[in-house]
Amino acid sequence: MNENIADHSSLGVDAPAEISRRRFFEKLSIALAGFCAVVVGMPLVGFIIAPFFRKPPEEWVTLGKVNDFQIGKTVNVTVIDPSSLPWAGVTAKSAVWLRRESENSFIAFSANCTHLGCPVRWMEGADLFMCPCHGGVYYNDGQVAAGPPPRPLFRYDVRVENGEVKIKSVVVPIVTTL
Repeated sequence: MNENIADHSSLGVDAPAEISRRRFFEKLSIALAGFCAVVVGMPLVGFIIAPFFRKPPEEWVTLGKVNDFQIGKTVNVTVIDPSSLPWAGVTAKSAVWLRRESENSFIAFSANCTHLGCPVRWMEGADLFMCPCHGGVYYNDGQVAAGPPPRPLFRYDVRVENGEVKIKSVVVPIVTTL
């Protein structure tokens, strides 16, 4: 029996009692490292995937009083995005093109081109919306007149309530085609 112990020590192999203790601490270290990785990684994974499951709020945002807008005129109105974070600052601001059609009828268009999201301008003399970036042109009803835009300008739902013009804030879809 002493010969077996001598043979093990000469080969550099530890005694059976030491092997089991080493294996225990090895497995304990791996388990603790895995636990720490899960504890640290869970909030990170949650932060990354949470926006895919969170539905942005759809609220009615006031653009102004009905009497602030002239019939037949298209004006640019600044809107604060209700879904933005409190510290978003200037990035929470967006723009809407609003036209008063009649006494209580309004049309609101997104100020972003449906091609790549560039801001469109209203050219009053031409009665067109124009995108200066890639030459997109839209008629006054938002339909594509020329250029690369794949779809008409996005239209917001508009209502008049208590003498105020309101739009339903939603995420504006933008198609990116290169």
